[in-house]
Amino acid sequence: MPISFRLDGRDVEVPDDGVSLLESLRDRLGFRTAKDGCAPQGQCGCCTVWVDGSPRVACVTPARRVAGRAVTTVDGLDDVTRTRWAESFCATGGSQCGFCTPGIVMRLAALDPDASRDDAARALLAHLCRCTGWQSVLETIDAAPIEGRDYDAASARAAIEGGAPQRVGPDVVFGHGGFADDEAPVGALVAVRDGAGGWTVADTLSAARAAAGKVQGRRTTIALRHPLDVPPGAWDVTLRTTWVDPAYLEPDASWCEPGGEPHTPLANGGAFGAKQGSEVGAVARRLADEHGRAVRVLFSREDVVRFGPKRPPIAAGLNTDGTGVIRVVRTPGIAAAIQSVLPDVVVEQVDLPGPPTSCDVRAAGWAEAAVLKAALTRTGRVTGPSTGSAHCQIDENGEVHVTVSAGRALDEIVLRSYCIGAAHMALGWVRSEGLAVDDEGAVHDLTIRSFGILRAVDTPPIHVTIEPSDAPAVNGSDAVFAAVAAAAWLHDGTPTEWPTRRT
Repeated sequence: MPISFRLDGRDVEVPDDGVSLLESLRDRLGFRTAKDGCAPQGQCGCCTVWVDGSPRVACVTPARRVAGRAVTTVDGLDDVTRTRWAESFCATGGSQCGFCTPGIVMRLAALDPDASRDDAARALLAHLCRCTGWQSVLETIDAAPIEGRDYDAASARAAIEGGAPQRVGPDVVFGHGGFADDEAPVGALVAVRDGAGGWTVADTLSAARAAAGKVQGRRTTIALRHPLDVPPGAWDVTLRTTWVDPAYLEPDASWCEPGGEPHTPLANGGAFGAKQGSEVGAVARRLADEHGRAVRVLFSREDVVRFGPKRPPIAAGLNTDGTGVIRVVRTPGIAAAIQSVLPDVVVEQVDLPGPPTSCDVRAAGWAEAAVLKAALTRTGRVTGPSTGSAHCQIDENGEVHVTVSAGRALDEIVLRSYCIGAAHMALGWVRSEGLAVDDEGAVHDLTIRSFGILRAVDTPPIHVTIEPSDAPAVNGSDAVFAAVAAAAWLHDGTPTEWPTRRT
C-alpha cells in the first residue's frame, strides 16, 4: 500500500519502500527545497521540514511515519511568512549560497513570534551553516526589509567573495540557487561510490546506497593528532596544525545526459575553492554515456570527508627576521603560496598518508604564512593576493572587530556577510576545528558535527567596518579570514598547536 499524506496543502502518495521522508520528497515527489547535506546523519539541519507544524529532520524520519499527517516545506509556507523571512535574510545577508537556509527558515519560522536572538541561537543547535557565520542569520529575527536593493550589484560582490558565479535574491533564501542535484531530471539513474574505487549505479538513491554497502559515518574515538614535527631549532614562533575540512554544506553532485555537458558542482557558490577539482562532473558524463541515460552522481557526507581536499597540515619554526622553516604536507603550489608572504623561509614538503590536500582551499598556504608573519610583527593587518586587506582586534570580552578594505563595496550587506562568515571560519580554524586521521592516513571523523565548527551559541559578536573606496572591487573576505585567525592566535597566547581550545 502506498503512503498518503498532505504536502504543502495537497494530498500526495509515495511508495512504502522504506525510504526516508527526505528521499520521498526529493526523488519521488520532486520537492527539492529540502536539502541533503549529510543524510542519513541527521546533523546539519538542511532537510528540516514541518510535520504537523513541528520542525523535523527529514533525512532521519521514515516516510511511513508521516502517513496521514501534514508535511510542510519552505515552499508551503503562507505568503506573509515567506515574504517576512525572504526580506529578513536579504536584509542581513543571512543567506549566501542558500543551501542551508531552507531548513533554517523552517526552524526559525516555528519559533514564538516574540523569540529573541538567544532563543534563535539555541534553536539553531540543530543546524550547521558554513557560509554566514551565524550572526547575520540571528539578525534576521528583528531585521527590517530594505527597499530598492540592487541584486545585480549584490550578486557581483558575492561572486568576487565566493570565487564562483553566485546569485543573490529572495528565491535563493528558499533554496532555489540552482544546485546540481536539484536540477537533475526525474527518473535519472543515481551513482554513488562503492567503497572499492568504483561507482554503483541504480534507479534510486536508496537502492544505490544499499548496493554500495554504505555504512553510517561516525565520530572518532581516537585523539586529534598533529602529523608533522616542528623543525629543530630555537625559534621565536612555532606552529603545528592538523587536517581541516572546508565543511561546505552541499556535498559534491553533478548530473549529465548522454553526450551532454555535466552540471557544475559549484552551483550557487564556490565551496571555498574546495570543489575546483571535483571529479563528479567527469564521472557523470562517463556514466551517462555508458548507460545511455541521464545519471546523477552524488557524494555522501562520508565521501566528502574521505575524498574532498583539506587544508594541508604544517609545522613551522620562524625567527623575528622572517627566516625559518615551514614543513607542510606535499601539495601542488603550496610552497609558492607560503613564500609569497614569507619569501625568506625554507619550505619542506613532506609525503604523508592522509586525506587529499589542495591549494584551492580558501587561502591555503598564504593564510598560514600571513598568520605567522602577524605573530612575528605583532601587527593585525593582512593583505591578500587580490590586494584586499583587513585588520582585526579581539577585545577583552572576546568580541571580534574587523576593518576591511575591498575596493568599491558594490553591496555592503553581502560584503559584511562574507566577512562575518570568514571571521567565523577563522575562529574555528584556530580554536576548535580538526580531523582525526590515523597513522595509515584514514579519516575517522566522518560526521559533520565532529569537525569542530563553532555553533551559533558559541560564536562571539563580530563587528565589521568597511572602508569606503572608489577602487575596483576585490576580494576582502580572504584577508579577513587570515587577519581574524592571526588575532585569535595572538589573543590565545600563540600556543604551538591548533586548535587551541579543542576538548
